[in-house]
Amino acid sequence: MFINRETELSSLNQKWQNQKTNFFIIYGRRRVGKTELIKQFLMNKPGLYFLTDRLPERENLRSLSRIVRDTFEDEFLGDFTDWDTFFRYLKRRIQEKTVLIIDEFPYLVETNPALSSVFQRGWDEYLKDTPIFLILCGSSMAMMYRETLAYKAPLFGRRTGQLLIKPMKFQVYRQFFPGLDFETILAFFSITGGIPAYARQMDAQLSIEENIVRNVLDPACYLYQEVNFLLKEEVREPRIYFSILKSIALGKRKFGEIVNETGVKKTSLHKYLFTLEELNFIEKEYPVTERNVVKSRRGLYRLTDNFFRFWFNFVFAFHSELELGNIRPSQAKIDQMFVHLVAATYEEVACEFIKEYQSNLFNFFRMGRWWDRQHEIDLLAFDESNENILFAEVKWSAKPVGTNIFFALREKAEYVDWPYKKAHYALFSRSGFTTEMQQLAQQEQVWLFHHDHLMEWKGCG
Repeated sequence: MFINRETELSSLNQKWQNQKTNFFIIYGRRRVGKTELIKQFLMNKPGLYFLTDRLPERENLRSLSRIVRDTFEDEFLGDFTDWDTFFRYLKRRIQEKTVLIIDEFPYLVETNPALSSVFQRGWDEYLKDTPIFLILCGSSMAMMYRETLAYKAPLFGRRTGQLLIKPMKFQVYRQFFPGLDFETILAFFSITGGIPAYARQMDAQLSIEENIVRNVLDPACYLYQEVNFLLKEEVREPRIYFSILKSIALGKRKFGEIVNETGVKKTSLHKYLFTLEELNFIEKEYPVTERNVVKSRRGLYRLTDNFFRFWFNFVFAFHSELELGNIRPSQAKIDQMFVHLVAATYEEVACEFIKEYQSNLFNFFRMGRWWDRQHEIDLLAFDESNENILFAEVKWSAKPVGTNIFFALREKAEYVDWPYKKAHYALFSRSGFTTEMQQLAQQEQVWLFHHDHLMEWKGCG
């Protein structure tokens, strides 16, 4: 089942229609859906797809030769002995628009560090004037950037486009679970994040608890060692990166706190944090009203990946017990703390929900969290002219949200130092709203969201 990626697929198809020759770079973290995207693009087009492997270069060339023989029905073609021979063959053979996909390009570079220069020469001398659509795809984001996108990369300046494939947003993710209720899908999203391969591990016929036990906590299951595998794929010192991610997952979000927790020297920590940001495993978050983040000291690090949060809190923390088949300690913590993880996820996806309705209010120029030393607002958005500002509170509580939450939000809004002229308010709730709050919302024109649905009242929109 191919879900979403309409924007990325449309971009590729437009290039296919409008340009004779293309050289595209597609990259993104492992399991995010890159291969499925490029296979969808290849569908009903002349071309070939080659998935490289961690084999000697000669073996990869032999496998590629077999695919080329089958694709072009050339039974007399022998095995390519080098890449130049392959490029010369393509130049001679390709007469019409043809797609050539090299998937997991970094595997080739591992066996031959000079391969990017070889591909540069192949493009410049043989392929750039042919009707080819070349796609180099890879999961090692650091290597893809270094070998294809960086200014000093041999292939720099050759590409006609690039796509960074990101995890799916919640509103798209829910298409994996048609028919399930909002709370169950949000719980799944809190475990897997927007990674399609992880979502497919969840069984809609089982409860959340059963899915966690069968598909995450079992040492034999696919997701149990996933974080370890990802780090070993991406970085040279996985132990250090692992300790940094663990400290952030457990609430050490300030630079100094991470130094104290990990023991990594301050002079070295910046490099590791920057790499993790480049890999989109973490981000540094600032209050949304911060005017100069470069000089700001109010930044807090956070994990951007829901699965990483879940894994460090409920799998890694009980690794020894789980290896012995004892899931009870992990289950006890899940029973106690998982609801807080879902609540944090609900705060993040609330941004998606409210964006769908911004035409009813004003166009948001910037959106995010806000905090000072004593106060915190879950969601704050404002327009470019500073005419309007929106304050929102997100509650994942078993009780309906009452007027006290609105009054507390309005009071906290007074501490926000921003030159807006008109304030607007929104409340998000898991369990709906009290009658008093609904009545007050009509008077004050407060947006009320139950789950992701905007409740209607006279005066709204």
